[in-house]
Amino acid sequence: MQTKKYENIGETLITETLPNGLTINLLPKSGFTKSYAMFATNYGGADRRFKLAGQWIDTPAGIAHFLEHKMFDMPNGNALSILSANGASPNAFTSSGMTAYYFECTSKFEENLKTLLEFVSTAYFTAESVQKEQGIIGQEIRMVEDDPGYVVYNNLMRCLYKHNPVRDSVAGTVESIAQISDKTLYDCHKVFYNPSNMTLSVVGSIDPEFVIKTAKELLPSEGGEVPERDYGEKESDTPHTAEVRASMEVSAPQFLFGSVIKPADKGTPRLRQMLIGETALRLLIGRSSGFYTKLYADGLLNNSFEYEIDYTAGTAMLLAGGESRDVSAVMDALCAEVEAVCKNGVDLNLFENAKKGIYGAQLRSLGSFSSTAISLTDGAFSGFCPLDAFEIIGSITADEVLSFIKAQLSRERLALSVIDPVSK
Repeated sequence: MQTKKYENIGETLITETLPNGLTINLLPKSGFTKSYAMFATNYGGADRRFKLAGQWIDTPAGIAHFLEHKMFDMPNGNALSILSANGASPNAFTSSGMTAYYFECTSKFEENLKTLLEFVSTAYFTAESVQKEQGIIGQEIRMVEDDPGYVVYNNLMRCLYKHNPVRDSVAGTVESIAQISDKTLYDCHKVFYNPSNMTLSVVGSIDPEFVIKTAKELLPSEGGEVPERDYGEKESDTPHTAEVRASMEVSAPQFLFGSVIKPADKGTPRLRQMLIGETALRLLIGRSSGFYTKLYADGLLNNSFEYEIDYTAGTAMLLAGGESRDVSAVMDALCAEVEAVCKNGVDLNLFENAKKGIYGAQLRSLGSFSSTAISLTDGAFSGFCPLDAFEIIGSITADEVLSFIKAQLSRERLALSVIDPVSK
């Protein structure tokens, strides 16, 4: 058990790697009664083709999400019901690169942790339950296809990527999930839900020794082979398609733009790249930027406008968007802002304010146990500790931010997805 104190933020992180390969991150919070635990596997919707024992294996689109739904089934009942009855608030999610199961509680943490570890590590499927779930998830797929937020995002992924499976829906299609059987689920659980491919992150009122001891007792004593993933042919730095538009029942146009980033190596280089990107976006298009304040005053942007840097399934990308009555005007203003910064350089006052803003946002996020657990989980799968960000932020230079803006936000690097209102 290793302990690292972060004196600058008043936090202490305890880490442990079990003999079976499981990484555990524990962040005790004194003075709190709440606890939050997340048990996650480095396996998501894009991990459909992988090599195991020297052989390439293909699986249907949507299987990781399908497996998430079925994992709550236990021989003695449903884990969601068991956790809820025990005072916990449980849930799960599947992204392109991760599946995570979690709960929050203010009492009976020890019992709830045991339930979490037991149901996630134990596969229990039947042909009948799989067939029933195919109908339920099929309805879910049809519902998200009518969701503008889903459509604008998925369309942008298809603009940015030609080969990588992140361009496909995490839930799959009605046709693809029809290929899933109980055997397929057992096979994928055995491969990806092995401790060597997983991490446990716990934040709050906890006894670190109990958490580690319980994980050792309840989980398999040995890990397994972590499979090699195949995400398709190498992608271009420029979008596969520059723009795509669709029409739906929306009150105003919805838009999302993005660009492909070449991911830095895992570890500190990746954390630094992420922080440089976040600083660049805050400086250029954040709520206090000239770009945002002018367009907000002109009625071209509103509070729906957001941005992020995302790393998943062998990819990295910047994304930004929201709602606007004139998307073309927003994109023209963005490109003009980028050109001005590239020509004149980064305003040093704005740069320092952006770094302070990033530092403050990181600090505030520590108040959210769920955000902290997700950050610890992401970091575990990417080889870094997110708490190191507080030291790195201060060393970021204006030249690094300018280089990021030049490389990532030129017009030829951007793809645009728009949902227009249906014409009356």
